[in-house]
Amino acid sequence: MARSSIESRTRTIVFIFVVFGLCSFFYLLGVWQRSGFGRGDSIAAVVNEQTKCVLLPNLNFETHHSASDLPNDTGSTEVKTFKPCDAQYTDYTPCEEQKRAMTFPRDKMIYRERHCPPEKEKLYCMVPAPKGYVAPFPWPKSRDYVHYANVPHKSLTVEKAIQNWVHYEGNVFRFPGGGTQFPQGADKYIEHLASVIPIANGKVRTVLDTGCGVASLGAYLLKKNVLTMSFAPRDNHEAQVQFALERGVPAYIGVLGSMKLSFPSRVFDMAHCSRCLIPWSGNDGMYMMEVDRVLRPGGYWVLSGPPIGWKIHYKGWQRTKDDLQNEQRKIEQFAELLCWNKISEKDGIAIWRKRLNDKSCPMKQENPKVRKCELENDSDVWYKKMEVCVTPLPEVKSVTEVAGGQLEPFPHRLSSVPPRIGHGSVPGLSAQSFLEDNKLWQKHVGAYKKINDLLDTGRFRNIMDMNAGLGSFAAALESTKLWVMNVVPTIADTSNLGVIYERGLIGMYHDWCEGFSTYPRTYDLIHANAVFSLYENRCKIEDILLEMDRILRPEGAVIIRDKVDVLVKLEKMANAMRWKTRLADHEGGPHVPEKILFAVKQYWTVESKSS
Repeated sequence: MARSSIESRTRTIVFIFVVFGLCSFFYLLGVWQRSGFGRGDSIAAVVNEQTKCVLLPNLNFETHHSASDLPNDTGSTEVKTFKPCDAQYTDYTPCEEQKRAMTFPRDKMIYRERHCPPEKEKLYCMVPAPKGYVAPFPWPKSRDYVHYANVPHKSLTVEKAIQNWVHYEGNVFRFPGGGTQFPQGADKYIEHLASVIPIANGKVRTVLDTGCGVASLGAYLLKKNVLTMSFAPRDNHEAQVQFALERGVPAYIGVLGSMKLSFPSRVFDMAHCSRCLIPWSGNDGMYMMEVDRVLRPGGYWVLSGPPIGWKIHYKGWQRTKDDLQNEQRKIEQFAELLCWNKISEKDGIAIWRKRLNDKSCPMKQENPKVRKCELENDSDVWYKKMEVCVTPLPEVKSVTEVAGGQLEPFPHRLSSVPPRIGHGSVPGLSAQSFLEDNKLWQKHVGAYKKINDLLDTGRFRNIMDMNAGLGSFAAALESTKLWVMNVVPTIADTSNLGVIYERGLIGMYHDWCEGFSTYPRTYDLIHANAVFSLYENRCKIEDILLEMDRILRPEGAVIIRDKVDVLVKLEKMANAMRWKTRLADHEGGPHVPEKILFAVKQYWTVESKSS
């Protein structure tokens, strides 16, 4: 009996150990699988092992203007090397290419709109920098000076010599801050506007400058903490937008033509035209209606130059009094139709203010001649034809209420819950989720700064966020030393660009299967959050990477946040484009399947393409 008792106890102990061991094993297995590491993915195991370091000592974010041979130890296999494009492509803009543009109709400036190359005509090569390219001057010096080697085009110094746009001096261009309508300088011009429009108190934060020239208005409005989205076509006034971006001022290649602007409705506090040559009185008021669409309720429209001030300037403009008077009369009629209130006309500058709501505008409500736009979605503007119709405003309860909601002055609006979210206009978003997104991106950006300590020092002036979400990456970086172009992909599940503008930030819609409307070498840093996962099976990875390379300056930086298997593929191609790369763990630790790829584009020019 004693022996039987001992054997029974032994079996019990063994059974307990077996049960305990099995429970422990399956518990650890579950933890391992939930971590993302245990997906049975051998790639994840390799990358996790290689990306344990938080610091990236081999990546240098300073500018040196010389290629550096930095080692890459990620174990990537050999892939084809992308060759440099020919020297003729140093200023290549794929969707605004001049030869292709001239095959399209000139009516409504259609030939100056986006016309991207078909698949068989795409360039699968790297656009070279011009000979002698150097890093731009730091802001604010860059506002006034641009290296000639970076934008070697002198035509504007001749065409606009008496208008004080730009002067060529030695090996630099100097921008004295003048313009066609403000030869005394942009500061004086802005002082005039500020006497009528509340520019200095944060109520005007986002501005649209149509036909911007070299964007001197936007450059000097930055002193008032005002962000201006400037655009001009790629036409005979060579390199206007290129000069603007080289100066460190937001701008893109664009035109008011036959297509809607790439912005949602009700986003700009002010719109501006200074002798921009847009036929406001033509096309049944269609262009004024498009400005009305993107202008916020209570926003301002500024028009200077012909026909404003025609009584004094008609001789200098070489036009008859009757012609100019008739043009201004039509503009006034369209403004009345839109219920814009003219608040000033002085010294050749006219200013209108858009009504706060439709309830206070019986003419817009009751006039049978006014066709209302039928918009199911105010963000549905990509490649959509502009129409002769008036965009209705959100409904209000009283004539004093601001349609869509009142915005806080900047900088308070940056962190305040945007009205579109507060009013429930954006599906799936709440005030709580907005605040959580803000907090998350503050954490992400804090981790970025530990790796790239130059991120907010002014080293990176022009920054692009390729998949901006709610704009929280830009909000976390907000500084007068930099600005962010917040791009919302046209295929994104939710369009948040209106929310981004309500935060006092700027951006536009874009499809990353096509070229962006900018010149080469115009951004210092590009951030891409889940962009490649978003576009998986929609277009080639190299299409997007080569476009990033085109718009990134030599020695510019890239931050790509995505799934580990996506990043492993990307890194191979990035190395083939002479980017120096390093994978890093998510700030949550090595077991999180999302990783970050940091990269620096090497310096090389058309003369050093074999380096």
